Amino acid sequence: MHTDFDALFKSFRSVRVLIVGDVMVDAYYIGGVERISPEAPVPVVQVEKYESRLGGAGNVALNIHALGAQPVLCSVIGNDPEGQVLRRLMHDQGMTESGLIASDVRKTTTKTRVIGNRHQIVRIDHELTDDLAKMESFLLLEAVKRELEQADVLILEDYNKGVLHAGNIPQIIQLAREAGVPVIVDPKKRNFLAYKGVTLFKPNLKEIREGLNIAEELNDPEKVREAIARLQAELGNEITMVTMSERGVLIQGRGQEYLIPAHVRQIADVSGAGDTVVSVAALCLALSTDIKLLAALSNLAGGIVCEYTGVVPIDPERLLAEAHRLLAGY
Repeated sequence: MHTDFDALFKSFRSVRVLIVGDVMVDAYYIGGVERISPEAPVPVVQVEKYESRLGGAGNVALNIHALGAQPVLCSVIGNDPEGQVLRRLMHDQGMTESGLIASDVRKTTTKTRVIGNRHQIVRIDHELTDDLAKMESFLLLEAVKRELEQADVLILEDYNKGVLHAGNIPQIIQLAREAGVPVIVDPKKRNFLAYKGVTLFKPNLKEIREGLNIAEELNDPEKVREAIARLQAELGNEITMVTMSERGVLIQGRGQEYLIPAHVRQIADVSGAGDTVVSVAALCLALSTDIKLLAALSNLAGGIVCEYTGVVPIDPERLLAEAHRLLAGY
């Protein structure tokens, strides 16, 4: 089978993706260091540039947007200046804010990095990681229910910041099931085993080890297969795709299994690669591609963004070109 990648990428434009989870602002003070402070033995950064970017589930939305699809973020943010920054960043990208809920008792998660002479000196986290209160969870569920009416696929993007928790995760999955919308999960440790009955579960090796409390390293495909069997017995999910860095991805489900090798690259930064993988996988899931193509294209996209420093969304033209060149047999 040979995929018509031009047609597939064109089809991305028709997909509406609902993203529920922890959205944040990534802020950067960037400058040079020429002296040490007389007040304390710390470097003095002469700021040359300040940047703020969408992070967390927001970076997933950026990837979805870059691929031509329509992202809709559902999350709870603070009624604070940082929340206004986040809204402005979304507005600048032409994204709808219809799924955002502002809370007077939450903070908008903001991670501020101070970069001096191209090295990160310190990171300052402004956040509240407690689970949502009952009213906030109710309002989030109402927003999810409303947005699911037009969604083609749902991404649950968990960064352990409290928007997704053991109480509302089953409710959100049930709402998606009732709406006939497939669900893909990008998990973290705290709620790892709460995502029962989803369509596609996408942990990396560290996450599946921690989530299943596996002590040994998963350093060969057979051990990964054993972990997947345990996971699927616990969650009852339809498909599992484990990302394994330089060893590629292993996908299993619907009576099939594929081990997709990674492509050799000059790795600059792995930050944000998981966001890109889940974004491409969600679009393929919405369009009902076979799982081999889903894994191969997601793996390819995740590798591409690792060649760039910092968190960047996928370049669709480069992804399309590499798909033609490297995935011609799919």
